[in-house]
Amino acid sequence: MSLYVNLPLSFAAKEPRYIEMLIEQGVSPELGMDTYAIQELPMEWHKETAARFKDAGLSCGIHLPFFDLAAGSLNNRILTATRESLLQALELSQAYEPDHFVGHPHYDAGQHEPYYEEWLSRSEVTWSLLIKEYGGTAPFFLENTFELSPKPIVDLVQMLPVEKVGLCFDVGHWYSFAKGSQKNNLTEWLEAFAPRLGHLHLHDNDGTADQHLALGAGTIPLYDLFDYIQTQDLTPSATLEPHTEDAFPASIEFLEAHSTSVCFLVSE
Repeated sequence: MSLYVNLPLSFAAKEPRYIEMLIEQGVSPELGMDTYAIQELPMEWHKETAARFKDAGLSCGIHLPFFDLAAGSLNNRILTATRESLLQALELSQAYEPDHFVGHPHYDAGQHEPYYEEWLSRSEVTWSLLIKEYGGTAPFFLENTFELSPKPIVDLVQMLPVEKVGLCFDVGHWYSFAKGSQKNNLTEWLEAFAPRLGHLHLHDNDGTADQHLALGAGTIPLYDLFDYIQTQDLTPSATLEPHTEDAFPASIEFLEAHSTSVCFLVSE
């Protein structure tokens, strides 16, 4: 299965039982290389943690840091700090030999729209720098967060090499932050993302907030998402993003109950 579950490394460090839980259940993690992980956890800790997953036969994805960062910032000091933080995260990530990276472009129309081309240019330099410094084969997937339309992320990804960079569609962010619950424009987003869609973030909400509920516990049209992916013969990998322990098994049960709809998650 090309399926992961999110685990912030700050949680893993403070509550090691989360590592044990994933190992016992044989689920590969998408590890959040968050602020705590890059500022407080030494490389030796990352190496030891990576060895535990590797010994259990589990591969890892990496979610790059995003808190207080802006990869296309027009403020030179913020941009420099962002790039340094992302490069540090990338260096620490090598311990895990990741299958993929997820990153946030962080386009804010209220701030960036008047300076769209400059934001694009600075963003392109940032992600190109990461690709150059990494030099590996694992792809980068850029994820929608607060963007109100797919255009900024799609435009950015089209500036980056197709063999290195794809798109991550976060259905919960679309439904809540991008007001998908009101606009009912899932097809518009999927058609824009489809040519470079490589990864999904799956969780549920009721449209009022980014609640990260179990799949099926909210009102996101998940069947429409899965149907589109199947009919278009797309084969993205996916990460479950539950924010409670109960939401994880409930999401697994949802996927198992609708296995014919999510057959694209099964690796050939």
